[in-house]
Amino acid sequence: MRLILVAACAALAVSACNQQQPAPPAEPTPPAEPPAPPEPVINGVDLTAPLRAVGTEPFWAIEMTPSGLKYTSADDPTGFSVPNPGPTMTAGGAEWSGADANGKTLKVVMTSGPCSDGMSDRTYPLTAEVDVGAEKLRGCGATIEALERMRGKESGEVR
Repeated sequence: MRLILVAACAALAVSACNQQQPAPPAEPTPPAEPPAPPEPVINGVDLTAPLRAVGTEPFWAIEMTPSGLKYTSADDPTGFSVPNPGPTMTAGGAEWSGADANGKTLKVVMTSGPCSDGMSDRTYPLTAEVDVGAEKLRGCGATIEALERMRGKESGEVR
């Protein structure tokens, strides 16, 4: 009987060792990283580089540099400037907006081109829609560097 009792205890001990131990509690999942903002690039154009938007009828231009957005036109060659908040990426492109100390507002929306200025045979990579106060303008855009390379040329792709 004693032998049976020892054998039963040994079998019970082996059986207890083979039982699955409960899994330790799961580590808490770290919070997900927020999605990275979209790159400020449209149609291969780095929107953080100095840009120029131009239009005809009426003739106007906007220089977009880190220090500000400067609007000029044939009727107002001195124009006005607003701070450059940097581009806000949207589903269709990018947008900049601001107001000067006198309350003049400027909003620029750039989308992927191609775009023609209507006066030359140049093809710009960006289309510009501009609100100067209540006035709505349409034109084209590119980096200032790309436009400088086109100086003196009335046709070709502005890149």
